[in-house]
Amino acid sequence: MVVSSYFAMLHDELAGLDFRKSNKHKEIMPFLENRSEGAIEFKLQNITAVLHSMGELWIEGYKPRFNFQDSLVQVVQRHLDKNRESLMKAALKLQSSFPTSPQEIEVNPPPALPGRLTLKKLAKVYRVSQDFDVAARDKYNRELGQRGERCVYEHEKLVLRKAGLDSLADKVVWISRDVGDGAGYDIESYFPDHRRRLIEVKTTNGWGRTPFYVTRNERRVSREKHDEWCLFRLWDFSRVPKAFELTSTQLEKCHWTATGHQVRLSDTVTNSQEV
Repeated sequence: MVVSSYFAMLHDELAGLDFRKSNKHKEIMPFLENRSEGAIEFKLQNITAVLHSMGELWIEGYKPRFNFQDSLVQVVQRHLDKNRESLMKAALKLQSSFPTSPQEIEVNPPPALPGRLTLKKLAKVYRVSQDFDVAARDKYNRELGQRGERCVYEHEKLVLRKAGLDSLADKVVWISRDVGDGAGYDIESYFPDHRRRLIEVKTTNGWGRTPFYVTRNERRVSREKHDEWCLFRLWDFSRVPKAFELTSTQLEKCHWTATGHQVRLSDTVTNSQEV
């Protein structure tokens, strides 16, 4: 009941509908024995923390509390799978209310970790994010990625024009759209000193600290062209997009986790049937 109520409120928030949290709490209380309103609020904050860990949309009014149980992750994931289509439609509708003219994106440092997030809880966040591979499972991710790239493409041109560099702005190329995937970056732009600026864009609706995925080719290009390459991280995209950048050097200092292993047959593995 608590999780389903959370998703109902999330729908309302994305749709721009007003709701009182206290009223929602009172609706939930009859279904839970011996639970106070404060306990319900705490559980709703746990759900926000799970969605943070998954890199998904969350209710802004419930700050994350990361001491959630593993069983809650499974329940939230079931509700997320059930509600994904309607949530994405609501998110797209919310995005359509953004200004249609190109906007410059405010780029800040990466978001700090919440003070109450201990190393033990942080490890749980990363474990959930590894088990829940949004990029591999969510078909909406492709459209989200394209929208993010468009924002960065327009942002780069605006920044250059603002600096009086119209000739450079005219040369900015949306590589992944106009040339194709596989370059190891999405946007080819320029620094004010006319050096190339190769931008790989990573976009999510979720929390800025949620782990993201970098392909082997993207990492190779980041190393080979380290003076030109950067990663442009867009997050909380469905509301007011927030952003930070990582240089190639900064990216290498991040924690890397293998998500797969190449398997080759050894000489000791034999089969009576010749292949």
